[in-house]
Amino acid sequence: SATYMQYACARILGIFRRGEISRESLRDEAPAIVLEDDAERALAMALNRFADAVDITVVERRPNVLTGYLFETANTFSTFYNTCSVLKEEDPARRLSRLALCDLAARVFETGLELLGIASCDQM
Repeated sequence: SATYMQYACARILGIFRRGEISRESLRDEAPAIVLEDDAERALAMALNRFADAVDITVVERRPNVLTGYLFETANTFSTFYNTCSVLKEEDPARRLSRLALCDLAARVFETGLELLGIASCDQM
């Protein structure tokens, strides 16, 4: 459902809010994304499929493709969130990597929801 996808986005933005971390500053640092955990790899692979989901949605005029993609990606993010510590990660490089992955996920959700005409939420 749209609410579940909005919740995934709000959850990501909450990580940045609780950590008092600017997404723009993080992007300026451009930390390397290191995929050591299975959940990190799964999320990165899901995010990598975003352009394909958008292309199919536009070319075939099937918004359900994008909706399905975002729902599956929200599930994948939920697994990542429950498996991989982000703010409490002690290794600074791994912490920055996970924050960068979260930022990418937020951008995918924000863009995908916008394409579907659904507002993203900062908090829920």
